[in-house]
Amino acid sequence: MFACAAAALAASLAAFAPAPAAAGSAGRTTELSLLESGVLAQINFIRVEHDLAPLRLSAELGEAAEEHSQEMAADGYFQHDSFDGSAFWKRIADFYSSAGYGYWSVGENLLWSSPTVGSVGALQLWMRSPEHRANILNPRWREIGVAAVHTMHAPGTYRHRTVTIITTDFGVRH
Repeated sequence: MFACAAAALAASLAAFAPAPAAAGSAGRTTELSLLESGVLAQINFIRVEHDLAPLRLSAELGEAAEEHSQEMAADGYFQHDSFDGSAFWKRIADFYSSAGYGYWSVGENLLWSSPTVGSVGALQLWMRSPEHRANILNPRWREIGVAAVHTMHAPGTYRHRTVTIITTDFGVRH
């Protein structure tokens, strides 16, 4: 397997955010691929081992994660901010609204690797990174969206390799 890359910093933001504009979208279903299901199961297994609540799957966070993984694959970049430079939390807010909630916070983990990466391998990489580990073990998170995108000949950062890009978007609102 060629060198794996995880984002240097896992993004996390605790904020009382103003209500962003809601995104109109037919939406992603909560049906997950085998890899996505495995990532969710591994994250929840680790959280329960650490006496934390398991995360509920959120279709809205799943849409945000899917959009970001697809965009990174198509545009050949790997970072939390969007290709246009927008902060990650603004992108997520387009899908996971704070409207009607007094508290809203989101975080994100990213990973890219060869297509052979599995859920156990992905979680091992994240758990070795202090920032990613902190997101996984953050007690405030209640919901998650998971997206894994497999791309052949990915441009830019990926140097036309076949890669898998995984995005997990974490959230809480109440």
